[in-house]
Amino acid sequence: MLLAAGCSAPPQEDGRAAVEQTRQARADQAEPAGDSEPLAVAAAPADAPTATATPGPPGEQAEARETALTVDSYDSRTRRAVISPPAKPSSGPSPSPSPAVGDVIASAPAPGAPDGLLVKVTEVIGETDEGTEVRTEPATLNALLGDDTARGSVPVDPAAFDIDKLLPDVDVSWSEAGDVHIGPEGGTVPLGSLRLDVRAELPAVEGSPASAAASVSGHVQVAPQVDFRYGGQGTGATPASAYLGVSGDWPSGWALRGRAALSDTPLRIPFAKLHADPVLQVGPVPVVVNLDLTCYLQLSGDGRITADVEQSLKGDFRAGGTFGLAQGWTPVSESEMTSTPVRTALTTAGNVKATLGAQASVGLYGTVGVAADLAPYLRGEATATAGTPAVWSLYGGVDLTGTLRIQLSVFDTPVFRHSVPLGALHREWKLAGSDMA
Repeated sequence: MLLAAGCSAPPQEDGRAAVEQTRQARADQAEPAGDSEPLAVAAAPADAPTATATPGPPGEQAEARETALTVDSYDSRTRRAVISPPAKPSSGPSPSPSPAVGDVIASAPAPGAPDGLLVKVTEVIGETDEGTEVRTEPATLNALLGDDTARGSVPVDPAAFDIDKLLPDVDVSWSEAGDVHIGPEGGTVPLGSLRLDVRAELPAVEGSPASAAASVSGHVQVAPQVDFRYGGQGTGATPASAYLGVSGDWPSGWALRGRAALSDTPLRIPFAKLHADPVLQVGPVPVVVNLDLTCYLQLSGDGRITADVEQSLKGDFRAGGTFGLAQGWTPVSESEMTSTPVRTALTTAGNVKATLGAQASVGLYGTVGVAADLAPYLRGEATATAGTPAVWSLYGGVDLTGTLRIQLSVFDTPVFRHSVPLGALHREWKLAGSDMA
């Protein structure tokens, strides 16, 4: 997903200390302000209640509350919604009142709003058989959270991902409490993890022997969690601080065999698309986070080298956007990673590069906030001169590019004039070579 700082094998002590200092500084910046007890942040129940806030007198913060109202339907083109009333109880307290102009409504995914809904009622159109029809406009989270503070990290259920396989040889394995799907060759996937295995045959160089048939295979295994912080009111309606991101463990490995017909122009092969809409319960408010991930293989080379190489890579990652009144929005992308060559064999002169990467995005209520492209790779090169032994080297590395986008204004923070680049981060380390015997 989104990795980059401090990638080495093994990491140097001074580099590790620098990464820790950076992490702590960013954590301090995103820490909620104020003395009040932070709202709990947890995974919302399957039937997450809708939250509303009714505006009070000028200068008084509206208080968010759970309600039995539900979003029966929503039309994103007209921004009209139908709000269903709760069932009338035979006894007990009266049901929640119908929505009024000025009410802010936050809902988990609903018909017509698969990414959740965060809107303000601008007009009550009238009653229908299904409920009250209203016209809406986009709202912001601070209209519900106000002076409250919140912080927490919530694991994403691996079974919650919708997975679209783009190649025939893609296997999906995952595990959650009480339900374990076994991984390839009988290996158990760690609890809370999602694993994707892929294999693809590659076009061989014309005239090469059958023994040089080319293929690439690999796997990624991820246990993602959503990180959310909100720091209360700062200046006016702007929160004092905010953070939205994803983090987790990221083991992976891949192998390249044979002599593939490649060129210097990278060949990218997407093999799976994943989407999840985890709902966080932030006090009374359901906050819908949208995660998208496209896994891909990418290869390039001169088509001359025959390879039989394999790499195992392990690490963790943290990526997102953090806001502070002084700094505004700044991107976060960091990781500690190490890699190990499992098998190394390069014959004939040439070069080859194999990447098992991912394009990822994270946002709120259907608006993308952070987009990035993570590209861990394996690179081999060999040279040979008549009458001398071949000289070869194998490298591991990771590249990261991406952007922090304007739509994180859902926190009601100052917006960007343009997207902010994450920056092109690059790390590479030597795994093996003929000079390392």
